[in-house]
Amino acid sequence: MAVANSVPRFIADPVVGIAAISTANPNRDGTGTMGTAATAPATGMVIDLIRVKASATTTAGMVRLFIHDGSTARLYDEVAVTAITPSATVKSFEAEVAPTTPLILPSGYSLRASTEQAEAFNVYAIGGNY
Repeated sequence: MAVANSVPRFIADPVVGIAAISTANPNRDGTGTMGTAATAPATGMVIDLIRVKASATTTAGMVRLFIHDGSTARLYDEVAVTAITPSATVKSFEAEVAPTTPLILPSGYSLRASTEQAEAFNVYAIGGNY
């Protein structure tokens, strides 16, 4: 039987984790090349916002987000990427994933990301460690 926490928990340390990804990985099954945006410490962590920002031209495709439990990665979400050629007046592709409830990662779990196309993205995990 689970015991309810009688004391509110707040983050102890803010976190901005960053994964730079650019290797094509069309897999949805948790295999292939992925970048690690954030890994929970022994106390766990919460991710409040995930931001995806291209650093070059993009074509239509996907950025995939996975939760890795230490041995297996499972698909968490997909971000549809649109075709954009950035210039002095056109911003590069960007998107935000704001979980409807905070994404809580237990000790040793991590948020990972991959790109379907071989295009350059930075994936930011914004939250905090407990």
